[in-house]
Amino acid sequence: MPKLLFALVLLATASAGLAVSVQAHSTGIYKSEAEAKQRAAELGCDSVHQNNGRWMPCSDEAELHRMLRKQ
Repeated sequence: MPKLLFALVLLATASAGLAVSVQAHSTGIYKSEAEAKQRAAELGCDSVHQNNGRWMPCSDEAELHRMLRKQ
């Protein structure tokens, strides 16, 4: 029984970590270029870029993170 409890705790911890990493870019990854352009304008960026088939504001992730820190 302790092994099962350990496995459940490990699974819950891993799931919580995954949720945090998914939310990390919740303000930065969009399905459409138009959505990314709108967010880029809000952040003060002039362009957007693609990342794994999704759209992100700013010219690259480094610029995106700089602009997000300014908010």
